[in-house]
Amino acid sequence: METIINRVAESGIITLDLSTFAPGEKELATFDLKPFLFKEMILKEKDFRAALPVTDWSVYKEKNVNITCSVDAIIPVWAYMLATTYLQPIATSVFLGTRQEMTDYLTRMNIEKINAAEYENKRVVIKGCGDTPIPDLAYVAVSEKLTPYVKSLMYGEPCSTVPVYKKK
Repeated sequence: METIINRVAESGIITLDLSTFAPGEKELATFDLKPFLFKEMILKEKDFRAALPVTDWSVYKEKNVNITCSVDAIIPVWAYMLATTYLQPIATSVFLGTRQEMTDYLTRMNIEKINAAEYENKRVVIKGCGDTPIPDLAYVAVSEKLTPYVKSLMYGEPCSTVPVYKKK
């Protein structure tokens, strides 16, 4: 009887799943300025200043919050600053832009925290498929981070990879 050998397990390949670097949906929230606009067009300073203290800020507690305006309106910069002063004490972080831009930024920052020296002369495959959508920039960021250290960098699954980089 012949023994089945798992060559993938014996190869020493390290699989890196980028979904672990993306923030979870439970960690994210959006603060939309639209409800504070007069006729969804104009931000009135007096009304805005009066509305902020009575807003329920607890929904943003320990969340990464993106500030945005979901309608086409001219928003003065001070309005973003003022909203930030209410969010900053309770939110994990505050970001100006779309939810996707914030997710991209947070994913990139999490990848930057990788201790690349741990991958010195290792064979690393970046997982290519999964249930969590991964922004393309994450693949670029991890390649930039690991290439100076790894023996080889691949994309896909350990049983079927696309070679990306090999140290010469």
